[in-house]
Amino acid sequence: MLDLHTHSRFSDGSDSPRELALAARDLGLRAIALTDHDTTASYPEMKLACDEVGVELVSGLEVSLRDNEFPLDHGAHEGARNVHLLAYFVPLESAHPLQRQLARLRHDREERNVALVSLLNERGFERLTLEYLISLAGHADNVGRPHFARAMFELHPEIVGERTEERWNRVFAEWLGATGRAYLPKTSIPLETFVDSAKGAGVVFSIAHPLVNYLDDGAGSIERTMPRVLNSLRERGVKGVEAYYGSSDRATRQLMVKLTRDAGMIPTGGSDYHGSYKSEVALGRGRSGDLLVPDEILDELKAAR
Repeated sequence: MLDLHTHSRFSDGSDSPRELALAARDLGLRAIALTDHDTTASYPEMKLACDEVGVELVSGLEVSLRDNEFPLDHGAHEGARNVHLLAYFVPLESAHPLQRQLARLRHDREERNVALVSLLNERGFERLTLEYLISLAGHADNVGRPHFARAMFELHPEIVGERTEERWNRVFAEWLGATGRAYLPKTSIPLETFVDSAKGAGVVFSIAHPLVNYLDDGAGSIERTMPRVLNSLRERGVKGVEAYYGSSDRATRQLMVKLTRDAGMIPTGGSDYHGSYKSEVALGRGRSGDLLVPDEILDELKAAR
């Protein structure tokens, strides 16, 4: 059993790398990929812990990119589609072109976080500060939207209420999400540019939660929409599809595995585990508890390098 989509305190998860490694061992995982957003800084700590407990570690990350081939239709005009891409067997050298792209994204996020603090202060969250967010995240590079949401509940329950799962989701919908009152867009890199930065390095890319990224008009359009999307992604250098996604039901996962195989791609999979920030999603088992990513998927990924 594998889990190839997890997050730690180095981005928007609540667990330390060591806690993740111990949990992976207790669950009986053969291998785990720690796919923190825009960074591989968690790798040394995770590698040490995984070696101690006997779980194989795949160097990974998750990055938000712009797919200009499939723009969003907003009625009167089209807008950019931001999609999440998973990368496996990532080079760790800071001078590598892929790592330089990640450094640019982290710098842009830091600037956006400063602006978001100011915007929320103007909207009534006066006690929320960047220093408080850093204390939650552990480092300025780690600050993300879950830390903003947590700070909003801890510092201003008079505005957002006491934290429940429903109110947590509402904070993202009403404040921090794409239609929220404090939304600030990300600086994004075209998908092809990021994939090209890894040429010759043995990196294998897989599109994360593909239905979240590309399905705009309901589940009934999976078979109509996804083959065209997957064929396009394959032609642009993406070799995998997160068909075994931790928040999809069994029938949807089976359909996506079939479509992925039909497209000549590798069906990857993972829980998208974030610890207490997504408490309903279990490591290795996903949201419904029946996720099972076969061991042979990792062998296919290695062969595709």
